[in-house]
Amino acid sequence: MKNVLITGGAGFFGGLLKQALLDKGIQCVSIDLEKDNASHENLTAIQGDIRNMDTMRDLFKNHNFDVVFHCAAILAHAVKDKNFLWTSNVDGTKNVAELALEHKVKNIVFLSSNCLWAQNFHRPVTEEDTPAPVEIYGKSKLEGEKILEQCSNSINTVIFRCPTIIDCGRLGLLSILFEFIDEGRKVWVVGGGENCYQFIYAQDLIDACIKAASYEKSNIFNIGSENVKSFREVYDYVIHKSGTKARVASLPKKLSIFGMKLAYALNMSPLGPYQYKMIAEDFEFDISKIKRELNWAPTMTNEDMLYKSYKYYHDNRAEINSRKDVSAHKQSAKMGIIRLLKWLS
Repeated sequence: MKNVLITGGAGFFGGLLKQALLDKGIQCVSIDLEKDNASHENLTAIQGDIRNMDTMRDLFKNHNFDVVFHCAAILAHAVKDKNFLWTSNVDGTKNVAELALEHKVKNIVFLSSNCLWAQNFHRPVTEEDTPAPVEIYGKSKLEGEKILEQCSNSINTVIFRCPTIIDCGRLGLLSILFEFIDEGRKVWVVGGGENCYQFIYAQDLIDACIKAASYEKSNIFNIGSENVKSFREVYDYVIHKSGTKARVASLPKKLSIFGMKLAYALNMSPLGPYQYKMIAEDFEFDISKIKRELNWAPTMTNEDMLYKSYKYYHDNRAEINSRKDVSAHKQSAKMGIIRLLKWLS
């Protein structure tokens, strides 16, 4: 691996992956809709759209990529234009796949999502479980998988199905939680908060990406943390370590989910169908396959990575609130009607 393309290289995870690769002396080309402010002698940063075939063709023509890390994606809560989301996530992936085939790229690593499902399986989800996304982001990720699977006989194509990626700097919807904790307010769980929901530590995902770059076949892997605790336990841990006066409180499950559905329908909340279906349910990936095939293992628990991310928010809150023109995960999500809940907390 000498020369790589990172789509979404100015984003939260793409930026962390890019820096890890640069630290290893690898030539990196980053393309992102947002300006990439990183500077390094081995970095070429392009502000551009992966849907623009002329731009992408020039990139592949001018650089002999060994590996493509396809991290670029538009999130459902970040934009109102759903066609923009779909074309970015799907048509952009088509361009990446077509040019990787044309230029005989050896490996593609694609970040997919646990949003391929929105149900409680009452057991760890395996790679053999049939995806059934309920909203546009999950559907676009599934379509991206299908596009890349068509390349898998010619290019070593590794698809990682990722839960929420956590590390210093991860904001987006999590910033709402962090703001409640930072201000010592009630942190709400739906029902008893006994449901378990898996995260993935960004540095562990980077390790998996680097291993996948030299993987000599195509495969789909679930990835995530281990020893997953309940939301209530995780939030209690972060609150205790933060030293604020926040405390976990419960909302009635049926009433809460009805309210979330109504608020989303009225365009008053950033929480969409995936969130209101899963907010009180369990979801955990079976990660035995990736541990076996890639000799990979997670290093951080949900509670430790969430505290690390919260601490970054606490230490940088003023600067975070002033950010403009950055990716969705690098800025705070708009609360909408959730701000009313904050006032009541």
